[in-house]
Amino acid sequence: MADPTRDVRQRVLRVLGSIAPEADLHALDSREDLREQLDIDSMDFLNFAVGLHREFAVDVSEADYPRLRTLDGCVAWLEQRTSG
Repeated sequence: MADPTRDVRQRVLRVLGSIAPEADLHALDSREDLREQLDIDSMDFLNFAVGLHREFAVDVSEADYPRLRTLDGCVAWLEQRTSG
């Protein structure tokens, strides 16, 4: 049986991998700030938000950025936005 949370997480990691291809994504602490862990700047984070928009067909506004700061937060936000 498919695990929707795992699927969302894998898709988020795929988007992150396109932004930070040299990063060890499996070593990420899912509760820590992604920008700090991956050493990405604001333009990279904007590209991450655009990547999420493309991957999940959801609108990502600047007001949503705080929810996307951690992997857990990002997955929870996406599950909420894509459910139903």
